[in-house]
Order: sequence, then C-alpha cells, then structure tokens
Amino acid sequence: MKNILVVLITIISLVSCGGGDQSVSGVIANGNLEAIRVKKNEISTQQKLIEAQIKSLDSVIAILGNDEKLPLVNTLTAKKEIFTHYLELQGDVSTKQNVLIYPEMAGTLQRVYVKEGDRVAKGQLLANIDDGGMSSQLSQLKSQAALAKTTFERQERLWNQNIGSEIQYLQAKTNYESSENMVSQAQSQLGKSNIRAPFSGIIDKVIKDQGTVVSPGPGSEVFRLVNLSDMYVKVEVPETYLGSVTKGKEALVYFPVLGDSITAQIRETGNFINPSNRSFEVEIPVTNKEGRIKPNLTAKVNLNDYTNENAILIPTSIISENAEGDQYVFVAEQPNADNEAVVKKTIITTGKTQGAKIEVLSGLINGNHIIKEGARSVKDGQKVKIQK
Repeated sequence: MKNILVVLITIISLVSCGGGDQSVSGVIANGNLEAIRVKKNEISTQQKLIEAQIKSLDSVIAILGNDEKLPLVNTLTAKKEIFTHYLELQGDVSTKQNVLIYPEMAGTLQRVYVKEGDRVAKGQLLANIDDGGMSSQLSQLKSQAALAKTTFERQERLWNQNIGSEIQYLQAKTNYESSENMVSQAQSQLGKSNIRAPFSGIIDKVIKDQGTVVSPGPGSEVFRLVNLSDMYVKVEVPETYLGSVTKGKEALVYFPVLGDSITAQIRETGNFINPSNRSFEVEIPVTNKEGRIKPNLTAKVNLNDYTNENAILIPTSIISENAEGDQYVFVAEQPNADNEAVVKKTIITTGKTQGAKIEVLSGLINGNHIIKEGARSVKDGQKVKIQK
C-alpha cells in the first residue's frame, strides 16, 4: 500500500505541474466547484487503476521469483539419547541398630557412666547395678575352687603313683569341676550387673537416673542406643514394579527438611507382598558422615525402573491427538538450502514420560525435523519455512 501511495503522489505531482486548465492547481485556481469535483473523480479512477495494476504485478513477481510467503516454523531434530525413567515414591529413614537397653538383673542403678549424646563403642560399660553381695560370694567360690583344684592335683599325683583309691581320686576331680562351674555361673550372674553397649553408636536418651530401682522387662529401659552410621531408607513399592525395581538399580534420595540429596543403589528388595496395599519393601543405604540424618526422617525417593540407551525424546506439548485417539506430530521433510520444507503428519507411539518429555517408541527416526513452534497452525502437505 505504501508503494501505491508513492506512485499516486508522483502522478498527482506530475498532473499538478501540467499546464492549462487540466492541472489540479489550475482547476483549484478557477474556483469552479463542479470542475473540482470532476477532477477529483478523474484522479480517484486513476488511483484504482494503478492499485489493480500493482496487485497484478506483485502476483507475477511472486510466481516468477518463487517468493511465496511461507509460514515460519521452528523445529527440533530427533536424536537418540539415553532415557532413564524414575518411579517417584516417599519413604522413611530407618536403622537396624536402634534399640532400648534393658537391665538383665534386678537392683538399684548404682552408677551411670554416660550421658545423652555420648558416642560409645561396642562392649563399653554404660552403667552398673548393685549386685547385692554377689562379688563377695564370688570371692568365696573362687577360694573354694582354688582349694578344690589343689586337692585334685595332689590326689591325681597320688593316683598316678598307684597310691590311694580310685574313689578318692574321682571325688576330688568332681569337687574341682563343680567348684569351677559354680565360679563360672557366679561370674556370669555378676556380669549381668553391668550394662554394656551391644554395638557402637550414640546414646540417644538416658531413661533411668542413677539410684533408680530397675528390673528386667518392659518399663525398665535404661538407655536408647542408636547407630547413625548404618542408616537406610525404607520404601513401599507397588507390586506392578516387582520385575523392574531390583537390587542394584539406581536410587535418588532427597531429604526435604535438610535440603540435601544423595545417590545410592537399592541394597535389598523384599520377598513378601503386603496384602493390605499390594506392595513390597525396598531398602536403600544412606551415608550419614555428618550425622544429620535421623531415624524416621521423611525422604523423597526416585527409583530407576526403566532405561533405554537409544531413545528418542520429544516435548509432550507438541503432540496432538486425532478423533481415533492416535497421537501425531508434524515433521518437516526434506528441507532445502533455503530451509523450505513440506509438512508431513506422522502418527507416533509413545512410551514413558519423565518431566516435560516423553519417549517415542515408533513413528520417528534419528534425524527427523519435528515442528516445535507453529505445529498448531500447519497442515499435512503444506509448504513451510524453517526459521533458524
């Protein structure tokens, strides 16, 4: 339209510069209203004629110069890549070494050697209970056992020299063995007065204070001992993934409260399907060098259940669906040197989705130019121009 206006202005200028009463300036100078109207109609007729001629010229130029106004589209190139799919679940942190320590004998808690937060080693003495005189009894038994040993050794020497009777020898031997057994039993019983750590860990809680009367059984817990170095996340996995979620598969574990994440591998899968929720348990070991991860902490877990080394992935947003329920995309076929191509509607079969991308199982091959932007406004067989 701009070109038309330029031509019109030129014509008007030429006419205006003409001589005699036919020029615009001359008609205006005469002041004849009817003549002015006639002149206006003449110029309007010339304008329409020029516009029609310019339109015809533009059409011929487009055909001869192959300068069609093609729709502009953006494409992405299909290429094979590794596709790793993850099953998103929620789990809780656990430890198999999280126990309440009970006394093995009744008595007064005589002394407590540790406090909450202390790190202890396996076998370390945590507390002891008043033994009620068992130490004195043990000393007497040891003295009796020593005497019985001396008597037996003397009787044995005599017996080896064929001196004395066999019954004397056997009685001495029996007394000695009996004394030794009594000492061992007393030592074992006395050992129960000492409360020791069953494994290395941290004293999470001191439940009974020094001076408290305790006895074996529920309600007499003295300590809670936790090992924070042997932690794991326990996840309930639906039974449909029994064949794909297996030992050794990758697991991504995220702790929302801590804002921290780790990468691990599945250590163990359960051999029992819970009938109430049709799931099986999976264990993922958790490293806890800083001790920040605690039992029962909530974790978000992504378990690798599928991997394709040569997958073609495309954005889910560019996929359309026809009336028959088939999914399709538009492919720009055989682009030329001017980035002009022909649109082809291509039916595809899709697989698993991860985030904003989906796996294409069939319909596309490596190197296809898939229309990304402008896909909603093109048609099958249409010619388009790929925008770089």
